[in-house]
Formats: sequence, C-alpha cells, structure tokens
Amino acid sequence: MACRSGCCCGSGPINEDNARFLLLALFIIIYLLCGAAVFSALEQPKEREAKERWAQRFEHFSQKYNLSKKDLNNFLRNYEEANVAGIRVDTIRPRWDFTGAFYFVGTVVSTIGFGMTTPATIGGKVFLMFYGLLGCAATILFFNLFLERVITVIAVVLKSCHERRHNKAVLPQNGRRLSDGNRAGGAGGSGGGKGEGLAGWKPSVYCVMLILGVAAILVSCCASLMYSAAEGWGYLDSLYFCFVAFSTIGFGDMVSSQRVVYEGHATAAYRLGNFFFILTGVCCIYSLFNVISIVIKQVLNWLLRRLEAPCRCCFPRRGHHPHRHPRRNVVAPGHLRARRDPSIETDAINESETDTGRRMSGEMISMRDFLAANKVNLAIMQKQLSEMAIGHPRQSSSSSRQNGFSGGVGALGIMNNRLAETSVDR
Repeated sequence: MACRSGCCCGSGPINEDNARFLLLALFIIIYLLCGAAVFSALEQPKEREAKERWAQRFEHFSQKYNLSKKDLNNFLRNYEEANVAGIRVDTIRPRWDFTGAFYFVGTVVSTIGFGMTTPATIGGKVFLMFYGLLGCAATILFFNLFLERVITVIAVVLKSCHERRHNKAVLPQNGRRLSDGNRAGGAGGSGGGKGEGLAGWKPSVYCVMLILGVAAILVSCCASLMYSAAEGWGYLDSLYFCFVAFSTIGFGDMVSSQRVVYEGHATAAYRLGNFFFILTGVCCIYSLFNVISIVIKQVLNWLLRRLEAPCRCCFPRRGHHPHRHPRRNVVAPGHLRARRDPSIETDAINESETDTGRRMSGEMISMRDFLAANKVNLAIMQKQLSEMAIGHPRQSSSSSRQNGFSGGVGALGIMNNRLAETSVDR
C-alpha cells in the first residue's frame, strides 16, 4: 500500500492504517486537551470556593468545641474509612445483603462501576478479578448481540420505507401505477425499476445514528422523570445521572436506588424500573457509540484523502494499487464525490451474495451472517496478526468480506461492512 520512494515530509512511507491510527491518536490528544481546558475553567473556581468554605467551617468547629486540629483530622480520617465501607450519615440500604450485592455485581459486569460499594476483604478483591473477567466479557457479547438485532430491525424498517417511496416513484405516463408483471416484462422504460432501484441500496449510517440517538434521548428523558420523582433530584441532574450511568462512566457522585424505603413510591416497582432503564439505556448508548465510531472513522478517511494532495507519497493514490478495493464508507463533500470504476472483484462478490440468496442491498445484518462471523473470528484475527507481524499488508478477499471482518473484528467490523453511505454514489 505504501510507495517505495522517500517521503517529501522527511519520513518514510506510511501505511494508511497506521496513518489513520496516528490521526485518531492526535485527535484524541487534542480532544483531551480541549476538554481539560473547558472543565478547568468551569470547575476550578467552584473548587476554590469549596476549599475556602471548608477551611472556615473547620476552624469555626474546632474553636467552638475546643478541639485540636490534629484530633479533628484523625476523626475525619476515620469517617472516610467508614464511608468507603458504606457507612453514611443518612440511612441507606445495606450494601452487602443479597439485593445490595446484586446491584454491585450489576455495576461490575456492565462496567459502570459507581464506586459507592467496593469489596473490603482480600477474598472479595481476588474473587472480583476473576468474576469481572468473565462477566464483563459476557456482557459485552450481550451488548453486541443487542446491537446486531437493533441494526437489523432498523434496516428492515428503512428498507420498507425505501421500497414504498420507490414504488410511488415508478409510474407510467398515464399517471397510474405499473403492475408487477409490467415492471418485470417492460423493456427499456420503467420495467425492472424496482429491482434496479434496490440493487445498490443500503441503509445510511446517518439514519441509523439518528434513530439510535432519538431512542437514547427518549429513554433518558423517561428515566429522568422517574429519578426526579423518586430521588428528589432536579431534572437536569437526573439527565446527567442517566448519561453517566448509561455510558458506563459511573462517577458515583449520584447513585440511584440507595434508600431503604421510598416514601410515596412502591419501592419494589421503583427498583425494577431502575434496573430496566439502566439496562435499556446502556444498550442504546453502546449501540450509538458504535455507530458514532464509524462516522469518526469515515471523517478520518476523508481527512486522509485531503492529505493525499500535498503528500501523495505518504498516502498512495487510490485506484493505483492492484489489490485495493474502492472505499464504500467515505464522507466527502458533494464536489469531491466521483463514481468509482467498476471492479471485477467487487462484481464477483455481489454475484456470490446473490447466489446465496442475500445481496448486499438487502438486510444490513442477518443472524446467520453474525453467527458465521463469530465462528471464524479467531481464525481471521490470527491470520491478520500473522500477516502484520511478517510485514505483509492485508488484502481484501471475497471470503473475508462475506465473513464481515475485512474492515475489523467485532461489532465495529460487522457494521462497517454492512452499512453503506447515501453520501457516496454507488
């Protein structure tokens, strides 16, 4: 993939995958620096005020009750230890009865990790290491399976809407709709329009992202209403908690369902609703993150294309490599879009998919393909790692594309090979 000549920038030729990785790393570093600057500007004045207010209260309390600062500090350290063990000033539910332990293991396997409950014994810490290893892996697999089913449902709905729009557009000259027989047998005109119109169609990643975003917002808004009523939080604080919990960030500054009894509310029903909303929200946000990651990758591809002009020896020109496939998921402005040259290998792939009863223009992900992809997951990963270790570039093949791992392994690889872009002419 890389040219043999030296680079005009002073370095050697860069593999495109490595260039994309470095560009993403640079973006994350810049993103972290910008985030740190914003949060420092917003939160540092509040932190200073809190420190000054605490120093005044500490001094006033020690003078009022004639306590030495050393003794008071020792007492506060003892309280911090008790706080780690789950002791609070206000009465809260037990941390390590069965229901409390179930809440804890739920935060472990979902990787939320609020931090309000942690094992204190050596046995508990050792068991957590092995328990979390299997539990987190199984939960991530569950999220991937949930993502596959959500994407399939969205693809079916979008395809149905596209077919209806296409059917309305296929009209004869007299203004009446053509019958199916006339469409199939008509020559030249609108006959066969449905097959031709759906042959190259796939759901847009932007539509999928919009639908998942709306679903995540609806779940968060409904959950926030419940938390505001039951916990007494403000609605904005409830939305903040929903994002922190559903995205598995889990700071632990706000934790739901921690009281022993909720007055005016059915405690059991609230705990069940809390479990349902956290499970649904985590699944929706996880799916949304995967789709957003695809969009980020497309932006990186577009940036690499823009960088080709000043330094073509770093990023070889597309279409000049004999084993290179045209990219399907590329974000580009309208004036930069160009129809790709027909590829014999690409056409053969489409024909093979037609022979198996499933064209790339059909459902985005099927359960059969997903299970087949899981069976060859380990073999594909080993092959890719071996090729990268000996310095051979990866080459797309018909079998790898059908298995869904030509663009990666896992949920990102499956979606990246199944989603097509409306921004790129097919």
